[in-house]
Amino acid sequence: MGLETVELFAGVGGFRLGLERAGHEIIWSNQWEPSIQAQHASDCYAVNFGEENHTNVDINEVDETDVPDHDLLVGGFPCQDYSVAQTGAQGIEGEKGVLWWEIERIVREKRPPLLLLENVNRLLRSPTEQRGRDFGVVLHCLHNLGYNVEWRMINAADYGYATKRRRVFIFAARRDTEWGAWLDAEAAKPQYFSQKGFFPREFPVKDRQQRFPMPQEPDTSLLGDPKETSDSFEFHFKHAGAMVAGDIWTEEVDPDTVDGKTLGDVLERDGVSEEYFLNEEDIDRWEYIKGAKEEERVTDEGYEYTFKEGAIPFPDKLDEPSRTLLTSEGTTGVGRVKHVVEDPKTGDFRILTPKEAERLMDFPDDWTDTGMPETWRYTCMGNALVVGLVEQMGRWLNQQPDAVETDDELVFGTADN
Repeated sequence: MGLETVELFAGVGGFRLGLERAGHEIIWSNQWEPSIQAQHASDCYAVNFGEENHTNVDINEVDETDVPDHDLLVGGFPCQDYSVAQTGAQGIEGEKGVLWWEIERIVREKRPPLLLLENVNRLLRSPTEQRGRDFGVVLHCLHNLGYNVEWRMINAADYGYATKRRRVFIFAARRDTEWGAWLDAEAAKPQYFSQKGFFPREFPVKDRQQRFPMPQEPDTSLLGDPKETSDSFEFHFKHAGAMVAGDIWTEEVDPDTVDGKTLGDVLERDGVSEEYFLNEEDIDRWEYIKGAKEEERVTDEGYEYTFKEGAIPFPDKLDEPSRTLLTSEGTTGVGRVKHVVEDPKTGDFRILTPKEAERLMDFPDDWTDTGMPETWRYTCMGNALVVGLVEQMGRWLNQQPDAVETDDELVFGTADN
């Protein structure tokens, strides 16, 4: 039986697609694009899933008591400054407009058993002047709300998908659930990040990455309260980790990679419209902007400096997963980070089509062909997650946490052995 799920910051429905493929049910969703009148992502969501129980209002205006009770809360929330302030008798509160605090207040009210959240991988190291503080604040909030947490940075290309896209996924389980108790009992033990945890079951890593043969003391702990964490906490979070009762263990893990799709696999092969092909007169500019550079430059203030940047393949390689898809794809105007491919039918250079962008992110063809401007189709895919990753995670959300065989007697070496 699937979990009743609430989806926040829903975009065009990547979480929903993946979870529904895994047998779960979304009972309420919210998507709001700030600062613009047109709500293309929300409209796309409604076209594909229907308008029932989907809301298109600023999440700041949603009364948390109006959100239905649910088993699982999911969402890809923006990476922002999560510092907190003291508010006298009210304790602490976050900066207004920072969307993490909308998740926090809904979780505080509804107390769902499970959370599955997604963010860019820089969350683990932001801000620059106090590395790890923002993620520390997130963990402290979840700790205060009664959750144990596991996280993992996952590159979709490592597990067979057609694009190199690195994102941090955060799995949180209320301590009185089976998954919460499993984290309590196992997170400090060997093999947790290689076998026993939530993430390695679908995204395997090499066992020898586990550092120690015996349960270990935590690598660090949260400070007294979220305000103190906000003011003083600094820590180098690695790509896998767990937080239990305020204690933190973290590991670098080596993905046990699999071969899978490539950029060439997603290309349309029967010919595409001429509008996607580069202008011949622009080829030299494309080659320059994507090429390696070491140039002497002068600022408007007269400061001289050497500008350096590495090369980006031109055209993009078709025999490996693509570079990360960004929101600036689309149009044939010269752009350094845009993908340029050799068309399979003509051999000429062109940009990706919207359908190819959808395929890179594991969406169905023409998912965003719902009347939005074509540039927004690229924007929506640049903001999306890889659907299949969520489907894989969804397979374990209904499982017993001890439903995995491990070898507790195995003594691991170091990654260098």
